[in-house]
Amino acid sequence: MPSHHLHEAPVSASHDTTPAKTPGYDSEASTMNGVVSDPRHSLERIPSQAKSTNANIFPDPENVVEADMEKGGVAPPAPGAPPGFSPADFPDGGLEAWLVVAGGFCALFSTFGLVNCVGVFVNYYVAGPLSNYNVSTVTWITSIQTFMMSGLNAVMGRLFDSYGPRWLLIIGSLVFCFGLMMLSLSTEYYQIILSQGIVSAVGMSAVFNSAMNSVMGWFFKRRAAALGLMVSGSSLGGVVLPIMMNHLIPRIGFPWTVRAVGFMLLGLCAFACCTVKSRLPPRKRPFKFVEYVRPLREPAFVCIILGGFFFFFGMFLPFNYIQLQARQQGIDAAIIPYLLPIINAVSIVGRILPGFLGDKFGRFNVMVFISGLSGIITLALWVPSKSTAMTIAYGAIFGFASGGFVSLLPAVVAQISDIREIGIRSGIAFFMSALGALTGSPIAGAIVNANHGSFLGLQLFCGIVMTVSMLCFIASRTIQVGFTITKI
Repeated sequence: MPSHHLHEAPVSASHDTTPAKTPGYDSEASTMNGVVSDPRHSLERIPSQAKSTNANIFPDPENVVEADMEKGGVAPPAPGAPPGFSPADFPDGGLEAWLVVAGGFCALFSTFGLVNCVGVFVNYYVAGPLSNYNVSTVTWITSIQTFMMSGLNAVMGRLFDSYGPRWLLIIGSLVFCFGLMMLSLSTEYYQIILSQGIVSAVGMSAVFNSAMNSVMGWFFKRRAAALGLMVSGSSLGGVVLPIMMNHLIPRIGFPWTVRAVGFMLLGLCAFACCTVKSRLPPRKRPFKFVEYVRPLREPAFVCIILGGFFFFFGMFLPFNYIQLQARQQGIDAAIIPYLLPIINAVSIVGRILPGFLGDKFGRFNVMVFISGLSGIITLALWVPSKSTAMTIAYGAIFGFASGGFVSLLPAVVAQISDIREIGIRSGIAFFMSALGALTGSPIAGAIVNANHGSFLGLQLFCGIVMTVSMLCFIASRTIQVGFTITKI
């Protein structure tokens, strides 16, 4: 087994510090804000399936031997990465980095937080302006919204890599809030799809993508923890927004409720625009379709996106249907409006804790655990649920178990990706996941209709597809390290 060394490379002001060009690196990325970083560490790298140099999976300096044991050896020493791209260059903290996390928290509160309370919209539409449509048809609205927000990351990620987050955030925030204002004026099915499902979702995607990818550029060793803290904003949004809307709709009506929510989210997005920024310079380059195809040649990456697809296939079913199912079961009417806030409140811990555990015990290991727990708990608790206590217990445990998925998905993608292509690669992963979100709820609604209003088939479908997701992440992990008990 080869030995591992950290090579010291002294630098003086009188010497040219521009690194030699190496395959996969652009010269324009060699400086950060006009300052050349001190390339003190030349780190040996773990073999990657990607053909380009993968700075994102350099082992930490103190974990070189451990990385060698996990991956079965290292490649011959590679030339030093351009300043800013090796693990030693990631700040992993500091005022600027944590302000980015704070801005991302507000961005996720506004975007994914609104998606987490889709059940409020479904309940209102079914009982109000769209009462002449069946539930499966109504849930296409929220499914399209979720699909557009996550699926457009494949496009927004490319824009992020090329231009950075600033204008994506500003334009996205304005489009997002414009869509909500148009929703407040909508009464017909097609109007609601256009305003909520398409226009506002396009803006949400730009805001969500900018925040997510910016945070990953500031953290390396603490990446999953930072993402977990940021994504917990979506859970807090899922607590505050449903309670807010459920109380305001009877008092001021749906249109003014949506406007009030829109103005509040505009303020939060404005804060995100002021604090979220990229540490690494954008890399403007011509569009190449092969950039979207190349990751699909990596078996480990393919298993990740399949895992995301199957998890999103089932993840939003409790959010969309648990209130309707509880009402059919005769659950206490006073409890029903608080089921979504309960799920989202517990998922705050679920968003944060798996991130810290992922950094300590391995991100793939924790991803396997939470995806499996989400499926198993659905089959073990939601399917036989017949009482208020059991329904609340399921909502709480599911909220925790599923909470870490959104924060860990980009973390596991980043673990096997070049950080300079993180926008495209995370965009592909979220696009495939979004296909599951787009089709899952309408299919589940059709299952309910086919079973004459019984939710049993929907519950079984939800539990099974999330269990399949666990098997996909196990396959990705096995491709990388085999059937071994190790940190990955």
